[in-house]
Amino acid sequence: MAKKQTPTDEALKLDNQLCFALYSASLAMTKLYKPVLSKVGMTYPQYLVMLALWENDGQTVSELGERLFLDSGTLTPLLKRLESAGWLKRTRARDDERRVIISLTEAGQQLKAQASLIPECMLRATRCALPEIQSITRQIQALRERLTLRP
Repeated sequence: MAKKQTPTDEALKLDNQLCFALYSASLAMTKLYKPVLSKVGMTYPQYLVMLALWENDGQTVSELGERLFLDSGTLTPLLKRLESAGWLKRTRARDDERRVIISLTEAGQQLKAQASLIPECMLRATRCALPEIQSITRQIQALRERLTLRP
C-alpha cells in the first residue's frame, strides 16, 4: 500500500525547488558555453569578466566585483589569468594605491570581435526566441534583486 503524500512531502520534492531549477539550469548553461568559449580560449567566469569590461572598461576591482557579484578572493585569480593571457592589465590608482584599476589591453579589445558571435550561438542552443530569453532574463534579474535586498 502506497504511503499517502502530505503537503510537506510535496514541498520537499527536488523538482519543486526553485533553487534546484536555478542551479541545474546554471550548470546546463555553463556546459553549453564551454565548447564555444574554448574556441576563443576563455572559461565561463573569464567571459563574464570580459563582458563587464567590454561594457565599461577601466573599472576598479571592487566595482567589477560588485557588478559580477564576486568577492575579491574569487575575482583576483580570474584577473591574474586574464592578465597572463594578455587581455587586461591591472594598475594601481595614482590617488589611492589600495585601488586597482582593470583595463583592457588592445588584445582584450580585439577579443570582443571574436566573442560577438557567442550570444547568437547561445540563442540557437537554447532553442528559444529572443523575446523569451529577454523575458526569462528579466524575471531572474528581478528575483536576484529581491533575494539580495536586505530588510
